[in-house]
Amino acid sequence: MKIHESAENYLETILMLKEKGPYVRAIDVAHELSFTKASVSVALKSLRNGGYITVDENDGNISLTDGGLAIAEKIYERHQVIAKLLMELGVSEKTAYEDSCKIEHDISSESFDRIKRYMIKHDLL
Repeated sequence: MKIHESAENYLETILMLKEKGPYVRAIDVAHELSFTKASVSVALKSLRNGGYITVDENDGNISLTDGGLAIAEKIYERHQVIAKLLMELGVSEKTAYEDSCKIEHDISSESFDRIKRYMIKHDLL
């Protein structure tokens, strides 16, 4: 199932926040993405209805479902690999991560797999 770029960004952000600490709440996502809590709440409701996240009713902790985690990990890997490639080509770290965030959503699986294989073959990963 294809989901929108914005949903992929939310899932990736939840994954990254989960790696930093045990709890992820809507306010944490809002701060990380510099969005209003209201817009984050709407997006999280959509992700919850789509079966990508769960939200604990008691403490508001957000967790990725297996489907949400798979998407988040895929996008996060693309982000890291593409940024690393761009930095290997001489792009500054800041620009490499900004550009990889744009590329990660649109690159085909075939192209990404070839880039990843190339980088592994040349000990760049």
